[in-house]
Amino acid sequence: MELNWIQTFVAAATYGNFRKTAENLYISQPSVTVHIKQLEKELGILLFEREGKKVKLTEAGRRYLQHAKKLLQVYENGVTDLQTFSQGYTTTLSLAISPLIADTILPFVLKQYLKKHPQVEISVSIIESKEIERAVWNEEVDIGLSCLNSFHPELESSLLYQDRIMLVAPHDGRDFESAFPLEEEEILASNYLLTHNHPGYWEELSQTVKRLYPSIQMMKVSQVHITKRFIVEGLGVSYLPESTVRRELLEGRLLEVPSHFSLPEANTFAILKYRHKKQEEFLEFLSRYRL
Repeated sequence: MELNWIQTFVAAATYGNFRKTAENLYISQPSVTVHIKQLEKELGILLFEREGKKVKLTEAGRRYLQHAKKLLQVYENGVTDLQTFSQGYTTTLSLAISPLIADTILPFVLKQYLKKHPQVEISVSIIESKEIERAVWNEEVDIGLSCLNSFHPELESSLLYQDRIMLVAPHDGRDFESAFPLEEEEILASNYLLTHNHPGYWEELSQTVKRLYPSIQMMKVSQVHITKRFIVEGLGVSYLPESTVRRELLEGRLLEVPSHFSLPEANTFAILKYRHKKQEEFLEFLSRYRL
């Protein structure tokens, strides 16, 4: 059995048309027909039924398709592994990171880690915190960096950092030294409060703010980077983790507004299924930095 027969079969099952299959595989249409016939002869089953210019899988063809895809995946994994080895990598480390955590100094930390561990090949998936636990459990990634704790009985979750929350507003153009301090009540009365950009603290915080400032207007914005853009453009204000607005505060694009009530903290958790050497080394390195 030839690998190209299986590749042609999977493509034909996807496109349902031998001409489109030939175009996408950069082979001739007669070659597609030959590959399918050879595979059918090898398996002793009919894989396709013709419907005019289209083809559709037989019941046996549908059953074999899942096995064909697995065969191709095994081949591709082997090629990837050999390429990784030939490039000098001896370890792979896959991470699932929430969009909010990715918006901190994490890129800088990863760069420093790779400088010290050039033999490690890292892959990063940006996943919402509520999905990270599932990705770790299914072994799609080695480590999850999440804003939410995991209570799965067979996963390990450890608190990496606690981040201060602050109310931030757009710069109003006034001089820092001569301007009066910004007042939380005034800021919240004259702006939309942009909420739910963090999965961990907004339910409780929004209730507290509503109780203290009953007339406040709120707008849900699910992503931190969009929230910051909205604030800079004057569309509202928000309570955000300090690490996510550090650069904007230093550059003067955002201002911190002192809060008159106790604010929660934003947490960063590391979620693991296995505590192997590569996970241990990465988390130990990560603990030296404050995200």
